[in-house]
Amino acid sequence: MRPDGRLVPLLVVEGAAQAIAFYSKVFGAREVARYENSWRRTVDHADLCIGDAWFSVTEQARAWNSDAPSTLGGSPVVLQLAVDDVRALFDRVCSAGAVPIFPVQEFCGELMCRVRDPYGHLWILRQRIEELSVEEIRKRRDAFAAKIRKADPSGSPCR
Repeated sequence: MRPDGRLVPLLVVEGAAQAIAFYSKVFGAREVARYENSWRRTVDHADLCIGDAWFSVTEQARAWNSDAPSTLGGSPVVLQLAVDDVRALFDRVCSAGAVPIFPVQEFCGELMCRVRDPYGHLWILRQRIEELSVEEIRKRRDAFAAKIRKADPSGSPCR
């Protein structure tokens, strides 16, 4: 079954087979379909799902403008994954080779962290710990931004 009618991210990587194994191991991704290129000995495309969230993985193909983050110098896209136990997942992905960008912390009713997977893709892993209205989230975000501005007038959240 293909996820027709949905937005499905396609992650371009160097080492698609290894990336699929990583996503399966750390996120519990289930491989739905895999299409291999026998003469290049690569995975041309694979569909995976984590729960009901679909994504695809493909090997870098520069001729098609399918460039991996390692070729581009990083990725501007951040994938967000809601989970039941963010601390356990953070430990698991980091143990499997992901680089922590920021550790698990509380923000606006969620525990969240950010990691860069071994293939250059950024992930925010999040766990809801409090149900908040949009207005309450807005207030907390504004208070956080004011705190950052006070600590660093340049506006950088990194210290």
